[in-house]
Amino acid sequence: MGLNSIDKKNIVNSVYEQLKEHIINGTWQPGSKIPSETQLQKLFNVSRVSIRSAIQRLRDLGIVVTYQGKGTFVSDDINGKSINDFVPVMHLSEEEFFDMMVFRQTIEFKCLELAVQNATKEDIDNIEEILNDMFRYRDDYKKYSEIDFNFHLAIAKASNNIVFYRVMHSIRDFYYYYLEELNRVIGITLDSIEAHLQIFRAIQNRDAESAKTSLSKSMESNIEIIKKIKNSRE
Repeated sequence: MGLNSIDKKNIVNSVYEQLKEHIINGTWQPGSKIPSETQLQKLFNVSRVSIRSAIQRLRDLGIVVTYQGKGTFVSDDINGKSINDFVPVMHLSEEEFFDMMVFRQTIEFKCLELAVQNATKEDIDNIEEILNDMFRYRDDYKKYSEIDFNFHLAIAKASNNIVFYRVMHSIRDFYYYYLEELNRVIGITLDSIEAHLQIFRAIQNRDAESAKTSLSKSMESNIEIIKKIKNSRE
């Protein structure tokens, strides 16, 4: 199996693209079993978490299927189709998705303004620590999504408005599900991490407009990607 060097900045994407290429070029035929996680881990020289995340993306697309105790196989369904016809399914209704966007534009933008005004050194240090964890777990979309929520919750806490903080905390399960779906379908990109970094720096620099601009751009980018995915399925 010919393998290319892995881009350390986005390990999961690099592994995913190479696994997908082996299916496109026929190295792994429909119905055939792909190498085990342990074998792939040795071949790519990356963590098992990275391998699992890349396989999960293929599984979410329906490109591969995994059978307990047997392994992972290329789906028979790709026969006669271009692999690019497979797009991730978002298990979140369009109404739920856009309602969440409105909530974020209403509540989180105000939280950012207040956090810029009221955040203590302890608050800023806490947000920075969470941001570092986001970098650490960028290859695990489920763990990353949990930390992603904690990042936004920490901003609500830094706003020093107990009602906003309690509201954010009260919808924790749904908010996490929303983020998990976004990160699963869209993927964890460097742009996403950079947006969080810009938001943190804006709070640190007491710049509310820059913080809101960074969040707004990130949300607009998510909307465009989701729309493209939706259109590709119609």
